[in-house]
Amino acid sequence: MIRRDLIAAACTAVLLPLGLAAPAWGQNDKPPAAEQPADEAAADQAAAEGDPEGVFEEITVTAKKREESIYEVPVAITAFTGEEMQRQGIFDLIDIGKFVPNLNVTGFSAGHTSSANPFIRGIGLQDHLITTDPGVSVYVDGVYLGRQVGQNWNLANIERVEVLRGPQGTLYGRNSIGGAINIITRAPGSEEISRVTLEAGSRGRWGGNLYTNQRLTDRWSVSATGAYTRRDGLGEFVNLPNADVQVGELEEIATRIGIRWQASDRFSLQINADANQGDGGLRPYRTLIDEVPNGGVYGAGYRNSDTARNPYDNNTGQIDQTRVTNEAEGFALTADWAISDHLSAKLLVSDRHSEYESGLDDDGLFDNFLAFPETGFADQTSAELQLSGEFGALDFVAGLYFFDEDGENDQRPTVFLGGLGTFNLSQQVESQAVYLNLGYRLNERTRLSGGLRLTQDDKEAFININDGLIDTRAQDDWSEVSGEVAITHELANGMNVYGAIQSGYQSGQFPARPYCLFGSLDFSQPGNVSQPNCFVASDPITAINYEVGLKGQAADNLLMSVALFYTNYSDLPYQVSTTTGAGFDTRNIIVDQNSWGAEWEGTWYAGGGFYLHSSLGYINADVDDPKAVAPLTPELTASLSPELILSLDGGDKASFRVDYSYRDEMFGEPTSDPGRFTRIDSRSLLNADITYHAPEDRWSLGVYGRNVTDERYDNGRLNTGDYVLVILSNDASEFGLHFTTRF
Repeated sequence: MIRRDLIAAACTAVLLPLGLAAPAWGQNDKPPAAEQPADEAAADQAAAEGDPEGVFEEITVTAKKREESIYEVPVAITAFTGEEMQRQGIFDLIDIGKFVPNLNVTGFSAGHTSSANPFIRGIGLQDHLITTDPGVSVYVDGVYLGRQVGQNWNLANIERVEVLRGPQGTLYGRNSIGGAINIITRAPGSEEISRVTLEAGSRGRWGGNLYTNQRLTDRWSVSATGAYTRRDGLGEFVNLPNADVQVGELEEIATRIGIRWQASDRFSLQINADANQGDGGLRPYRTLIDEVPNGGVYGAGYRNSDTARNPYDNNTGQIDQTRVTNEAEGFALTADWAISDHLSAKLLVSDRHSEYESGLDDDGLFDNFLAFPETGFADQTSAELQLSGEFGALDFVAGLYFFDEDGENDQRPTVFLGGLGTFNLSQQVESQAVYLNLGYRLNERTRLSGGLRLTQDDKEAFININDGLIDTRAQDDWSEVSGEVAITHELANGMNVYGAIQSGYQSGQFPARPYCLFGSLDFSQPGNVSQPNCFVASDPITAINYEVGLKGQAADNLLMSVALFYTNYSDLPYQVSTTTGAGFDTRNIIVDQNSWGAEWEGTWYAGGGFYLHSSLGYINADVDDPKAVAPLTPELTASLSPELILSLDGGDKASFRVDYSYRDEMFGEPTSDPGRFTRIDSRSLLNADITYHAPEDRWSLGVYGRNVTDERYDNGRLNTGDYVLVILSNDASEFGLHFTTRF
């Protein structure tokens, strides 16, 4: 009912200004700058001729919810255009995590192949259950995605992706204490093009996407994308010859559509809708039993030799534990109204649904000894009303934000050490916020900015274990003010130097797997749980970040950005799982964490069409508990990408690119104890691409190689006390062809 009322109110609000509509777009009118397609032809030509002028394309971002050059934003930010992602072989969020300093993206959730878990500067989320919240927020066209499993991570025909590092507590607020990732799709009417991309390669890879963006009339525009991809898995379910999927097999179809009505030169209404459906095989994983000789699995007589010899095969005997599915759909309504030449308003309303089916036969054995089949869903509604303006030297962005989520995870029947059970966890969330960000230009070169955000969160969680043996609820609420202050100064050489102090806030979290409740059973109490019990929320997380940076075009042939940061986190919940007599008890261990580090990104043009892209990140995450470490946080991250673009005699081009990515060793859980066997080795990945471009880019044909050295690596590790669960990457060497034509 809340969702229906909200949508009705939104429609009413956006229709009111129509009576004030001005004339429609004229022939010479252009869409807003952020919606105009990037034109790389001039840059490529200049590069090929050795002319540094016009070599670099200026990227406009909306990181501060206003259009700015990427080098003017007082935030450590990496931006990828759609064209650049295509050249780098970036197709999803996990690929993004290979090329951004101090960013690591893993897939860890419930054995599912569609999940993406981003960690920025030591902050992220290992789990996926409904009571957990990520520390890095992900937005698509301004809409926050509350869940990590089941979403549409396909990046086909995206305008750009922005990765903001550090707390973004003022303008983004919700769960952005580590940073935020903005995915911006191509707006209807921003270009007139139809394009088909096809791809085929090893590992049974084949797929493609169709994209069209057309201006139907002066008032109406439409954009649409349909994408399909499939890829074979890496192993077999060796005890299940009737299994119709492989381990790690992927198949997904996704679509996006946008319709824009430009009612006047001052008012527009846009509706975006997207949907995806995925089907495939369980993510590759292996179970280490001998390494935990005091565990229940070892005590029952099982050994490592009982699991599959090939770590990418699986020995399960449970056919219902081989397949994973996911689907999501959502819509967003955006109304933009230029009230005057200096003042504008925006209303963004969204409704989304996501669901998945997955789970793990944790032991990886033919016997049904440890198994946790799982389904989950999440429904969310959000609304944001934003007012922005510019009056002389002063600019501002103010807004009201509302978020509502209802979700559930259900596991049945669970099998724990041979015993049957059930597990059901649900949560309802309501969040409101009000924010204001001001900017003041002290002079032509110096701008001062700052902002505040007040957030109110309310959570109510329910847990049902073993069909009512434990059936209890918990509720809590929090409010917090976060903010930032920053200064940006343009140097005489055009470089920008900035300093910023940012604070962040994240609401408290209930335990993900509160099997600890079995330790306080009292059948005379509600829910059969005596008070006090362990099903209580942690305190809210607060963060404060101190940062200085330098970025811009340092020379005619060099773009660069450098950032130095120090961040303090208070009441940060680390998730630790241990074995109880009833199941796996996942509790929040509360710590304080201090992180400091440095980041570099640069593009050097050597002449003759040769570019060298590089990134380097270093972080030292110090936790106040001497036995704890920041999980899934490599100390060193790096990438190096040489690229050569050659113009040929007939107006055609050839491009050659190699992408190297490095992630240092890390720990899969918040402890460095070598006895827990959760250290993850470092990894080096290498991609390559050679492409021929016909004149005017009418079509292109290329060959690619991804992970050409066939580097096999772990995505995560977890010691439960009964075994060590090793989540393997679904990555492997792949070679193929890609073809694109425009019409």
